[in-house]
Amino acid sequence: MPNRKALIFASKPSILDIKNDQGLDTVALASDSKPKKKICCACPDAKKLRDECTVEHGESACEKWIEAHKRCLRAEGFNI
Repeated sequence: MPNRKALIFASKPSILDIKNDQGLDTVALASDSKPKKKICCACPDAKKLRDECTVEHGESACEKWIEAHKRCLRAEGFNI
């Protein structure tokens, strides 16, 4: 029996699932989708940690939180 594949689109347009007879594999696709939120409203938890650290310790001591916030924004679709 040939290996038949069915394409299933996940809820996010940047993810494509390929289902075959052996199971389900997920493949990430490059997408130019627009962010669904304004940048000021995205990643509030990471933003709060970044801001609190920066106020208390200065920017140079908070690179970990700054980078975490940037990663979160990129995951939300922002190009930073």
